[in-house]
Amino acid sequence: MLRLALAPALTLSLLAGAAQAAPLAPGAAAFDEFVYSGKDPTDAPLAAGQYANPILKGFYPDPSVTRAGQDYYLVNSTFAWFPGIPVFHSRDLVNWTQIGNAIDRPGQLDFKRLAMSRAVFAPAITEHAGVFYILNTCVDCGGNFLVTARDPKGPWSDPVWLPEIDGIDTSLFFDDDGRAWIVNNGPPQGPSRYDGHRAIWIQEYDPRAGKMVGPRSVLVDGGVDPSTKPIWIEGPHIQKVDGRYYLTAAEGGTAEGHSQVVLRSDTVTGPYAPHAGNPILTQRDLPRDRAHPITSAGHADLVQTGDGQWWATFLAVRPYGDDAYNTGRETFLLPVEWKDGWPVILPAGTAIPYAAKRPNLPPGPAPKIPTTGAFTVRETFDGKALGLDWMTMRIPAGRWWDLKDGALVLTARPDRLGGFEQPSIWARRQQHINASAVTTVRFSPKGDGDRAGIVALQNDEFFYALTVAGGADGRPEVRLEKRAGRKDPVDGVVVARAPLGVAAGAPVRLRIEARGGLYDFSYAPGDGAWNSLARDQDGTILSTKVAGGFVGTMLGLYARADAR
Repeated sequence: MLRLALAPALTLSLLAGAAQAAPLAPGAAAFDEFVYSGKDPTDAPLAAGQYANPILKGFYPDPSVTRAGQDYYLVNSTFAWFPGIPVFHSRDLVNWTQIGNAIDRPGQLDFKRLAMSRAVFAPAITEHAGVFYILNTCVDCGGNFLVTARDPKGPWSDPVWLPEIDGIDTSLFFDDDGRAWIVNNGPPQGPSRYDGHRAIWIQEYDPRAGKMVGPRSVLVDGGVDPSTKPIWIEGPHIQKVDGRYYLTAAEGGTAEGHSQVVLRSDTVTGPYAPHAGNPILTQRDLPRDRAHPITSAGHADLVQTGDGQWWATFLAVRPYGDDAYNTGRETFLLPVEWKDGWPVILPAGTAIPYAAKRPNLPPGPAPKIPTTGAFTVRETFDGKALGLDWMTMRIPAGRWWDLKDGALVLTARPDRLGGFEQPSIWARRQQHINASAVTTVRFSPKGDGDRAGIVALQNDEFFYALTVAGGADGRPEVRLEKRAGRKDPVDGVVVARAPLGVAAGAPVRLRIEARGGLYDFSYAPGDGAWNSLARDQDGTILSTKVAGGFVGTMLGLYARADAR
């Protein structure tokens, strides 16, 4: 079992700081630190000249990458989490530092009360003539749009909406003559012939006018071999190499049948002929019972380095059981080899390696917040703003949080975790199969409906909440609640509870530990010893297999109180 060890002096100093902090306003919860730690069985020491996969651990799906000079930029999907679309920077394709979020203002988009796997789908980033473009689809909240920035750190523009484009997965390509083209996944021409029948479309885009021009046309109908009724051709990108146009796309759905395919044409608008060796990336042809599998690989984007090398970023998952994974779809990196005029990411039957040879690029600086391997991150909330990797559910209409006296202070509001609302929660990703999260909370519950603490959440209908809550006798208790589907109460069912034996508002430490499909929950009043509240709880309810959708488990800090 993975255990998080804090030095006793450090623990006592944190608690002493909490005790000296200014009294909290009524209805406020203060979190004096958050410590995340994780280590997986595959986190072995690297040999000289190697890098580790995945390069972005945890819920970082649908990677898109672009190069501007010696700099590389990467973005991911965030669905209904906010801020949305993280923007990463690297010099070596291995070390990635988050530098911003493209959707970081409430006025840019409106997520309404959408499910957590709706909203921001599959962004694609492109740089041209000093301008950065991100195309994206806000599913059920406006459709396809484009945002731009001169500096990828932001600020990014308000959305330029593209109502002519239906479907999802828009991507922008600039040709040598300066003309721009948008490709995307859309419905086929005419009726669908089978479930999952989609098409790849293309249309010219005028960046000066900010609108689509000319006719729309289909590049791929169904997939590379229509006779097999291929499903979900999506995530298209176009690259021009040696005068030819290469269209890469995902095919086969985002589960274990996922793959990447490539087609080629002499003109940007086609016709495109498929590669006889497709798919150029998949893991569906490998034994399911192999050790430490990586599965569901696809949704790749290719980038060329300054010295002519080609690399691919793509998503894949790391299940701990029978297609069960809680860490979501993650970002991986592999070299691209050109064979007979075609790009190949992995030969058929080849497993994605956890360690591979680094790109031939000068090593970039390691990020302050690690994204790969085993690591521990400690947040003391002593800055002016939360880190860029913290997110909340949907888009807040007002400010209900503050950083004050070395604590994250949340206003406990009536919005519930399970209510498809906008609760008082800030969270970060679970990035390891084996992980722990620890916090110290100060909260004075006034009634049974009041609670504040730490959560492990996949979406509104699947979560655990370990909180300081109002007990039946009016004294605070520690409570573990679980929601395992829409039939459970909005706040979940009580799994375990225990009296705290401390005064209301006194510091209480809370800990969640993940061990694959099992989760442990413990607490410690003040500077006392840890007490187990519940062990070996079913963590598969936080997996995509059970909870559905496209997101991963988030570990967060949460406060709620009944309206008064």
